[in-house]
Amino acid sequence: MAFCMSFFISFILVSINRGYDHQFLSAWLKTWSQAFTCAFFGAYFFPRVIQQIMRRINFVEKPLMIEKDLLVREEDNG
Repeated sequence: MAFCMSFFISFILVSINRGYDHQFLSAWLKTWSQAFTCAFFGAYFFPRVIQQIMRRINFVEKPLMIEKDLLVREEDNG
């Protein structure tokens, strides 16, 4: 994924910023190698950091229970 995304995005950005000239290929390959390095490490480390953050966030509310005709939240027993 990092390979494809960095390949495509660097090609588009270099073509927009420089246009197609005799040095396009060398400029694009240099930019792509730098973009791939950043994308690879980002794709490797960011998901781990985001997983750690998401583990600390509790999105699910406690289920409702009926006690004596009233709805109350279930308590944690742990």
